[in-house]
Amino acid sequence: MNKSIFEAAQPILNNLIKHDYQAYFVGGSVRDYLMHKEIHDIDITTSATPDEIEAIFDKTIPIGREHGTINVVYKHEQYEITTFRAEGEYDDHRRPNAVYFVRDLYEDVKRRDFTMNAIAMDTHYRILDYFNGQQDIENKIIRTVGDAAERFNEDALRIIRGLRFQAQLGFMLEESTYLGMKSHIASIEHLSIERIIVELKKLFTGKYITQSYNNLKSLNAFNYITYFNQFDFTKFQVNLPVDFTLLIAALKVQQPMVEASLSMLKISNQEKKAITKYEQLIQTIPNISSKNDLKYFVYDYGKVDIINVLNHSELLHDNQIIDLQPLIVNRDTINETYAQLPITSRKQIAINGNDILTSLNQPGGAWLKPLLRDIECAIIRGEINNQKNEILEWVKTHVKI
Repeated sequence: MNKSIFEAAQPILNNLIKHDYQAYFVGGSVRDYLMHKEIHDIDITTSATPDEIEAIFDKTIPIGREHGTINVVYKHEQYEITTFRAEGEYDDHRRPNAVYFVRDLYEDVKRRDFTMNAIAMDTHYRILDYFNGQQDIENKIIRTVGDAAERFNEDALRIIRGLRFQAQLGFMLEESTYLGMKSHIASIEHLSIERIIVELKKLFTGKYITQSYNNLKSLNAFNYITYFNQFDFTKFQVNLPVDFTLLIAALKVQQPMVEASLSMLKISNQEKKAITKYEQLIQTIPNISSKNDLKYFVYDYGKVDIINVLNHSELLHDNQIIDLQPLIVNRDTINETYAQLPITSRKQIAINGNDILTSLNQPGGAWLKPLLRDIECAIIRGEINNQKNEILEWVKTHVKI
């Protein structure tokens, strides 16, 4: 088991304990430790209040003081410490209207989402498990802490989180947990799209995506998520992990009549560009019928993104988006073509627009952009070398203004 990450944080817990407070590791790190999985970060819970935490440690960051969370900086690492807390009523299916600090670990863990995430561990690796989370981990079951309907009514994002854990871990949903999801699924429409997208990105890249995705569909979850509710998911299958941007691109190509704007997703401009690029890439593949077509294709879209699409050929085939042409477009031909390209971006061309204007003694205009593309293509297919004088001679003999 990977204990090193816990050992590095033990002085923090020991310091809290030395000051007569309780302190435990809790949540996902304990779950992953029990499952012998890699642990990326840890959460610490304590009976000390934020004021008391700040009084004990020299360097702290009040990242979520109102919710009881303080970051402690120790040996150049930040550790998130949260005070034991109970919560008031949830008014909007998203967040509690009040948070109360308590001194009892049980009161803290009973408000958590799933039994596997409600397990605490002390500095001696002794487990405190009030809700049989270890048993559920052993049986590969996702079960809410307490009443499922109550947990999902408090925070509807727990529904998507539960399905995300299913995709990542391959666990089954316990029956009352699934029924609780079903009865409260409409509440996810109150969630911000940003919170949902964070979970969906992890869900769709999960090793066990198939059952989780089918549950999303059987729960009609997409009906309550903006942007996604524009698409017909009865037509769309997902049987293997897929990057979120490629997933959206595949949806858009499969259902071109849907005019939903990517701005509805509130994702980064970089992600929007990636989706548009994948969309165009997928649509271009059926039109490749010659070696020159293949050269332009590899140059325009790049080896990495093309091979990523090829790695998801089953997704494209199962959804009748395109059938790849394996004799023309395959990993070998892509790698070989890329290796032989004389240039891989316009920045590498030996001339620029100003060189052309000076050589032709012409003012700029709309004609320049397509000419630069013609030069690119001529270099790519080997008609001319990427040499300044040779390119300018080619321009003089091929351009009529």
